[in-house]
Amino acid sequence: MVPFGTKRAVARPNENSPILRFYFFQPPPVAFEWHRKGKNTHDQNSGYGYWGPRIARNFNSADDCKVVAICDKSAASLQRASRDFPNAEVTCDFKAVLSSTDIDAVAVVTPVWTHFELAEAALKNGKHVFVEKPFTSTSVQAEQLVELAERKNLRIMVDHTFLFTGAVRRIKAMVDEGALGKLYYYDSTRVNLGLFQHDVNVIWDLAPHDLSIVDHLITNEPQCVAATGQSHFNGLEDVAYITVYYSDRMIAHFNVNWLSPVKVRTTLVGGEKKMLVWNDLEADEKIKLYDKGVDINNGQSVYDLLVSYRSGDMWAPRVEQTEALAAETKYFIDCISKNESPFNDGRAGLRIVRLLEAAEKSLKSRGVPVEL
Repeated sequence: MVPFGTKRAVARPNENSPILRFYFFQPPPVAFEWHRKGKNTHDQNSGYGYWGPRIARNFNSADDCKVVAICDKSAASLQRASRDFPNAEVTCDFKAVLSSTDIDAVAVVTPVWTHFELAEAALKNGKHVFVEKPFTSTSVQAEQLVELAERKNLRIMVDHTFLFTGAVRRIKAMVDEGALGKLYYYDSTRVNLGLFQHDVNVIWDLAPHDLSIVDHLITNEPQCVAATGQSHFNGLEDVAYITVYYSDRMIAHFNVNWLSPVKVRTTLVGGEKKMLVWNDLEADEKIKLYDKGVDINNGQSVYDLLVSYRSGDMWAPRVEQTEALAAETKYFIDCISKNESPFNDGRAGLRIVRLLEAAEKSLKSRGVPVEL
């Protein structure tokens, strides 16, 4: 391991080539740098444990992008990073990375309680920031980062990877096209055995996935959150049920669980016209669209309501088989290049953190609804 910035034989791209170099932080950080028309843009990712290597690999594989540095507190992680990226510098000195004028962006892939400090320092040093979910520990922290990024004209992207899966993109297209009609409900089950976290409960660990998906799919405003759950081992809830009430009678329910004997990733979306089932563990037919529903013919009184049940065909639309993280990292690079805000920006991350805070508050009061 050598200090960051130490001169050594490192292959560098041609100065005229459009390469983006990244620096990443996780519990091991990685750095990447971007060259566009003679300008170097670097990004740093904090953390090289479980998720960090995947993010680093995708940034390094993207066009116009190259990982140039990795930062982590763990010597073993840095040794692994050095093997994975022999042309990247490895360091445990985060401040040295931030002060480097060769880095344009930083990826923070660390425990949530470190996100604010690292992201704030990166933004203050003029770096664009890619942050693992959840965005921050509190909505106040998220608001401060959003304001700082906007004031310095920098991009924030929150790593809501599921938004870039072929399934969610297909569902989003169907919702926007009106194929399902007015949405009634979103009901998801995201359970498995583990992985237990030591700094956050199951809500902060798993719920951001589905909360961000609903936030992406609909324009209805969340109005109220209720949550129940229980902890059985380390004082952090490992089983939880969350209900979010939205405007226009839209409701969403989330079952998150670290204590399930089987892994389940199933979502039901009910609409006025059609309904769908999304099984993310299904290899081929991940989405099944059902022409089923209920039709009501109004009479003169409530006793005269005529209910008919519609049962039509099932259709499994084609779902694009692309790596979500590859699409997400490319999108981040494009947003930096075009000076555009991503749809999963800091404000989107802030909306999710507010829902997580409300769910946490309701959970602690054994399910008392929290108004937003």
